[in-house]
Amino acid sequence: MAENKKTVQLPHNIIMENRRKLNLTGVSDIDSFDEETVIVFTEQGELTIRGSNLHINKIDVEAGELDLEGAINSLSYTDNKPHKGGMLSRFFS
Repeated sequence: MAENKKTVQLPHNIIMENRRKLNLTGVSDIDSFDEETVIVFTEQGELTIRGSNLHINKIDVEAGELDLEGAINSLSYTDNKPHKGGMLSRFFS
């Protein structure tokens, strides 16, 4: 018998402090990151964070949390949904 898996939709919130610290909730996966661009998947779509000297301080995909800091210049969404098997799943498979 096939098991029905229900996905829990995580609430998505953004808290930015002085364009230097960013706390995100509702993160389902990370697509890519470097010092200038961080791309994450949320239930609201793909979020691209651009800036300089960006550093991820904490990532907990199970809880859907991401904390980063650096000089944050922009946040932009696209409607792309997460691909099955994102970057973190490739590391831990």
